[in-house]
Amino acid sequence: MQQIAKFIYFKILGWKFKGTFPSHLDKFVAIVVPHTSWWDFLLALLIRAVWQEEINFVGKKSLFKPPFGWFFRWTGGAPIDRTKTNDTVKATAEIFSKRKKFRLALSPEGTRKKVEKWKTGFYFIAKTANVPIVLVAFDYGKKEIKLSEPLVPTEDKEADFMKYHVFFEGVEGKH
Repeated sequence: MQQIAKFIYFKILGWKFKGTFPSHLDKFVAIVVPHTSWWDFLLALLIRAVWQEEINFVGKKSLFKPPFGWFFRWTGGAPIDRTKTNDTVKATAEIFSKRKKFRLALSPEGTRKKVEKWKTGFYFIAKTANVPIVLVAFDYGKKEIKLSEPLVPTEDKEADFMKYHVFFEGVEGKH
């Protein structure tokens, strides 16, 4: 499977990697920017096969019911109660404490539409779970997946976010 994924990723699609997947870490939050297309999910599944690494996501718990729940679990999904009465940051951080390995990938934009400001949940999930953040750029313009070194969130949120935004400057989404 890995050889087929590599052939598709490198030869057919012509993409490359810049940076290294932090396979030495069992737990982290990966923020993937920009998220502009449903193709991002398919690209992520392909990358996961190339790296042969477990990468997870959270989704509303209704997605994990039959008939398709098996698919979302198989692709690394973890169900979460996203109702207003539930603290999503705390609930997601609890998943980290319950699992030996959990590498949460999510989009801070929270949507595939262009946004002016990111949601901050990823930051507080990482702080609450005491795990680093890895920045992942899906740059369709350069056909490149760019990864940062793991970054530990500090007490200076504005400085941290400025560093994150600089990393993503010039990156082009699919749309």
